[in-house]
Amino acid sequence: MRLDKKIALVTGAGKGIGREIAQGFAAEGAIVIINDLPAADYAKDVVDGISSRGGKAELYAADVSKVENIRNMFRYIEEKYGRLDILVNNAGITGWSDFFNTEEALFDKVINLNIKGTLFCAIEAAKLMKKNKNGGSIINISSICSVLSVKNLICYSTSKGGIEAMSKQMAVELAPYKIRVNTFGPGPINTARNLEEDPEYRENWGRVVPMKRTGEPEEMIGPAVFLASDESSYVTGQLFYVDGGWSVQGKFAEDSMDSQLKNSGGKD
Repeated sequence: MRLDKKIALVTGAGKGIGREIAQGFAAEGAIVIINDLPAADYAKDVVDGISSRGGKAELYAADVSKVENIRNMFRYIEEKYGRLDILVNNAGITGWSDFFNTEEALFDKVINLNIKGTLFCAIEAAKLMKKNKNGGSIINISSICSVLSVKNLICYSTSKGGIEAMSKQMAVELAPYKIRVNTFGPGPINTARNLEEDPEYRENWGRVVPMKRTGEPEEMIGPAVFLASDESSYVTGQLFYVDGGWSVQGKFAEDSMDSQLKNSGGKD
């Protein structure tokens, strides 16, 4: 097992890509702390599913857009486990909006979770990793939207671009402490939210992705496990996209973007 007995925290792990990464880590032997919002009842199902398969996981509910919540969570991790080996900064919201009708409140909400949450979780994780002198791996989840400007996602694309720049800075600052920081950006992925907002998501995006299909959430496990494990022990400050080649060609599914803006209904 590539992550045997390692302590891992995955934020926003109640559903979607975070859920799959948490399950993948547990299957590789990690003890996984599942983070999601206090109201996210579905996050308990992730813990129960991992436990039913013989893995080890627990739920810590916290809103990581709030720094005090983050500090309380890491205080708990230190008191219970004494260390943290892996952090996956996955928690994030999309925030669909027409460019001309983008509200300040939406911008603040996206930036507070996606950028501030990522930064302060990384700071607290790095403190623990530095204190224990064993190093560790911080994995920040970005998006293909940081390099290919997707219509109706000005707040989200801005936040993901910020995460990528921030990750490089983190990698340089933390390298002397054997703490590696890497980033990967998913392309069009068949998460429940995407499929709900655009019932023809697979078809719309499959037409423009060079591999002629959209990705499955579980296809994000491999990249995350690689970056978390000792297999990537000399890899830091790197960014790559898991997108079926979409970033190479850059065609867009306009109908899908319009559908998702219309059907998002103000949801995150």
